Amino acid sequence: MTKGKKIGLIISILIVAGGLIYLGMGQFGQNLVYFFTPSEVVAFSPDYYGKKVRVGGLVVQGSVQIVPNSLKMKFTLTDGAAAIPVQFEGIPPDLFKEGKGAVVEGYWDAEKQFHSNMIMAKHSEDYMPIQMKQAGVQLPKKDFLKTLQQ
Repeated sequence: MTKGKKIGLIISILIVAGGLIYLGMGQFGQNLVYFFTPSEVVAFSPDYYGKKVRVGGLVVQGSVQIVPNSLKMKFTLTDGAAAIPVQFEGIPPDLFKEGKGAVVEGYWDAEKQFHSNMIMAKHSEDYMPIQMKQAGVQLPKKDFLKTLQQ
């Protein structure tokens, strides 16, 4: 292979690699969604209105209101310092409950309402599929202090 062909091959490889990195980083940046708290959402400037964000917190006890004959519900999400009203449309996950952690994805509007169509419910460490619970399966309870002392 001549010196000119080697240089051409190296330049071609660098251009292809650079293009792939550019495309990969561009798509990654567009799909990256930061996790906000309700306190941060309440402090949003108008620049954030209508932009897709994720908000995580606890679902306030007694706040879930289901709209009859629809897939809509309203609830309040809090981080302990601030609370935001959430309007959700869709089917919530089975683990979604009052007093439990949840992450909602949607947008904050000028009327100080959060509109969501996706809920990700958090579960505890001892999560077990409903079929196993119905079958009466029990998770073993470990005394972690005893296991550390042995």
